[in-house]
Amino acid sequence: MNTVLLKDLGTIEYGEAWTLQEQYMKEGLDIKSARFRQEAAAFAQTIPHYLFLCQHPHVYTLGKSGIEENLLINDQRMKDLDVRFYKTNRGGDITYHGPGQMVAYPVLDLEQFFTDLGRYMRTLEEAIILTLQEYGIVSGRLPGSTGVWLEADTSQARKICAMGVKSSRWITIHGLALNVNTDLQYFNYIVPCGITDKGVTSMERELGRKVDEEEVKRIFAQQFAKAFEAALVPASGSMVSAS
Repeated sequence: MNTVLLKDLGTIEYGEAWTLQEQYMKEGLDIKSARFRQEAAAFAQTIPHYLFLCQHPHVYTLGKSGIEENLLINDQRMKDLDVRFYKTNRGGDITYHGPGQMVAYPVLDLEQFFTDLGRYMRTLEEAIILTLQEYGIVSGRLPGSTGVWLEADTSQARKICAMGVKSSRWITIHGLALNVNTDLQYFNYIVPCGITDKGVTSMERELGRKVDEEEVKRIFAQQFAKAFEAALVPASGSMVSAS
């Protein structure tokens, strides 16, 4: 069973969280490069796994394959809304991050789990689906799209969790954003994930009440551990396992 170090970063600026992920990815890549060069010391080093949980101040992020025209407002309007904009190196198109959202960034060496990015995405989705199930929210997948959806096979299809990742030599960064108590009006200023004919939603909207965000993080951590058959070691040192 792999061990994953769980860190709750609280509210953190998007660029700072991105830099942190890149740092941990580089450390893992450096070890892999040293092993390729047959440096004996590198074989004694382990490449650790991390799960970062956080939320961001208002920000739009555009994936490397995204279309900038899917950002529907200009710089001045973004300034008025106190929202920033980043072009990123993750997959996917444009999305929004902000208060009331649970963002999860797994930095995993998939060579220690499974070398299949499609399976990785489906496993992340499963952790969210099982988290929402704890609240009586039935969710699932939309064929041809990533993320987690409600009523995906109907005209009322709406996304509750967006996903976009990057992998280098099987080490992952970026991840997912679950709308918990998110102010959904910020999605009105973009074409979310480049999809024009479907909406977005939140746990708050679906349940008709505010949701305890700390509780959501705890449940998600448990479901993540089960889905990846891993043991999470939080900063406190206690263990959250897949059992």
